[in-house]
Amino acid sequence: MLKKLLGGLFGNGEAKPGNAKAAEPVEYNGYQIVSEPAEQGGQFRVSGWIRKPDENGEMREHRFERSDLVPGREACDQLMVSKAQRYIDQIGDDMFQSR
Repeated sequence: MLKKLLGGLFGNGEAKPGNAKAAEPVEYNGYQIVSEPAEQGGQFRVSGWIRKPDENGEMREHRFERSDLVPGREACDQLMVSKAQRYIDQIGDDMFQSR
């Protein structure tokens, strides 16, 4: 019982990720980059979406997750955008291919 009480007060070592609100999309070479970091232990994990409309106007999406943890939301959003831009330059539309 004491362990449960102390675990509730100080955290029990288990990560309880939660998603922060998505940032406004950033346009890049016809793609939309949306930062949607996961909160973990007071830090933010770089993650979000890369989106692009196809020839029929339907939005294609690729979930973009990285292991980077950043202490501030704004810095996390900036890192997400820069990593996503690099990924788009390297992979392009192939990111939407099923694996």
